[in-house]
Amino acid sequence: MSEIAVGRALSAYPREKWNLATKYPGHQIASSYDPAAVFEEQLQKCGVEVFDYYLLHNVYENSYGVYTDPKWGIVDYFREQKEKGRIRHLGFSTHGRPETVEKFLETAPDMEFCQIQLNYLDWTLQDAAAKYDLLTKRNIPVWVMEPVRGGRLAALSPEDEAKMRALRPAESIASWAFRFLIALPNVKMVLSGMSNMAQMEDNIATFSASAPKTEAERALLMEIAEGLKNALPCTRCRYCCDGCPMGLEIPMLIHAFNDLKFSGGMTVPMQMDALPDDKRPSACVGCGACAAVCPQNIDIPAAMREFAALLEKSPKWAELCRQREEAARRLRGKG
Repeated sequence: MSEIAVGRALSAYPREKWNLATKYPGHQIASSYDPAAVFEEQLQKCGVEVFDYYLLHNVYENSYGVYTDPKWGIVDYFREQKEKGRIRHLGFSTHGRPETVEKFLETAPDMEFCQIQLNYLDWTLQDAAAKYDLLTKRNIPVWVMEPVRGGRLAALSPEDEAKMRALRPAESIASWAFRFLIALPNVKMVLSGMSNMAQMEDNIATFSASAPKTEAERALLMEIAEGLKNALPCTRCRYCCDGCPMGLEIPMLIHAFNDLKFSGGMTVPMQMDALPDDKRPSACVGCGACAAVCPQNIDIPAAMREFAALLEKSPKWAELCRQREEAARRLRGKG
């Protein structure tokens, strides 16, 4: 319904006065998600003949195969629509890991822009820095989603807010998150997120001023980010991996655990759903070989147990499990 609502609202203004973007939901591929059928319906809903920006939605570990499968021909179809002038710029969004983003770009190097989750917390918590660097090296402009982490970075502890106001007494807490992004040269668009007129006015003021961020301010943001995480101090040294009898990618699992502890949400359950059963945290046998060699003295088996328990409580994980069961039933029915 959002495409219908936006289309009706924008129809009151000349087409050359606004840019329109939407996405193709290939991460939820099914027989009803034929690219041509979806695209034609989107144009009709929005009441337009061309999209200025079109994104392949959420290219991540579990959807990579769908987007690159010749059976669906998704990328080729949308390339054709661009050649016909029905799409001006073709890109993609992702919650995938850096290696997945790089793998997709090897198959689709002509992507013109990429939307990632980026803010001063996820710069390290979700390894957004690596994704930003990868896209920048490939000259692919970055679009930003979740710049204030669903509002979490717009309201901090009194102690952290006091530190910020000591340096910039006249500016909002949210503006710090935006200025972190403004300072990144390859960030070209930010989905700023606004719930009321006051927030809109504050965001416009922040982006209009584009005040530079000093080194002292950057250091403060990194300090605050580390305090927000309450994270296990994994340094990705990988000593733990050599002796794991299950062959678990332990550093990746620990960083995902840190992310899930902080915010819950959908990203980590999707990442875990993309792994085989024997590579998820629940596959840990608790032998302790990893903990014995960890330089940070992390009790890794205990962390894996807690991670598995948190995952089981996640609504997104429950939804993914239900979808897997339904898919398995359909396959059994066809058999």
